[in-house]
Amino acid sequence: MHRELDKENMFGAIWNFPENLKEAHHIGSQISLKQEYSEILNIVIVGMGGSAIGGDVVSVLEENNIKVPLIVCRGYSIPEWVTNKTLVILSSYSGNTEETLSSLDDAIRKRAVLCGLTTGGILAERLEKLKADVIIIPSGLQPRAALAFSFIPMIKLLEKIGLIKTNIDSWIQKSIESISSKRSLYSIDRDDNPIMKLSKSIYKKIPIIYSDTSTMKVAGVRFKGQICENSKMLSYFNELPEQNHNEIVGWENNPELFNHLFVIWLLDKSDNPRIKLRTRITQTILREKDVDQATIRVDGDSFQERFLNIIYYGDWLSFWCAILHNTNPSPVTNIDRLKKTLMSNNDPR
Repeated sequence: MHRELDKENMFGAIWNFPENLKEAHHIGSQISLKQEYSEILNIVIVGMGGSAIGGDVVSVLEENNIKVPLIVCRGYSIPEWVTNKTLVILSSYSGNTEETLSSLDDAIRKRAVLCGLTTGGILAERLEKLKADVIIIPSGLQPRAALAFSFIPMIKLLEKIGLIKTNIDSWIQKSIESISSKRSLYSIDRDDNPIMKLSKSIYKKIPIIYSDTSTMKVAGVRFKGQICENSKMLSYFNELPEQNHNEIVGWENNPELFNHLFVIWLLDKSDNPRIKLRTRITQTILREKDVDQATIRVDGDSFQERFLNIIYYGDWLSFWCAILHNTNPSPVTNIDRLKKTLMSNNDPR
């Protein structure tokens, strides 16, 4: 059934994630820099949607290795504290993202050191005219399906600049092998596929994803985004411990709505011990209210391997939810409509 619905082959895009990781690593290894980066004091990664999530992935996978502060900006501008010692990496898969191009203008005004990650478009043209480094990645994918290309070359860039003190080679090959070993199971349309089984439990509900803020937060954001874009379903995310300081109280009134919700916990063995306790307590509270819940936890020698496996799990989950809804996972009709309307109305008011 999925072959008839999946006209743009999102199945193939998800299946090829290990190959994309390998190709992205090769692209990153071939980066040749023409600018000077020796005095960088902080990093701003600019992007939206599938391009911005690459920056988030860099921030979590290399959190303990990056020598300077790093933030990800989603919007039309960058922070006022940006100076000529700030590296601004502009990530736009198409190269034409409105918000990212506006942030480029802001970065130029603030005399930041510029670099781009894109398939081309206006972003590549403008950066080339500025004689800035531009990393060109393969085109022809949905931005959200190009995740490997949006974070691995970025990590290699930061390695070459000297802002990351370890080498991606220490974990990338093992991660590729681990993910490759699971895709034959995750891609079958049968109940012995644990992802298909979970999809059948959640596709008529609103998934709410919870995780430890210090480990699987970015994976949770990715889960939510993929379910919204691929499955065309509403989904929400929150992190612990923050959830325990406000949202947990919301599980009280309107209990007639709870049977329309489904909580997915993304857990990792490196979660903070107090978060593990908070998770167990919160699960008990929700269980007492008859809220459906599921836990996703994967094995792996390194955090990076486990993180990328969780990401892969979520991509397949969103795909199978789309198929269960008899929906083509690729088109993003509401986004296309929004962009078209924005282009016809340049009045900033």
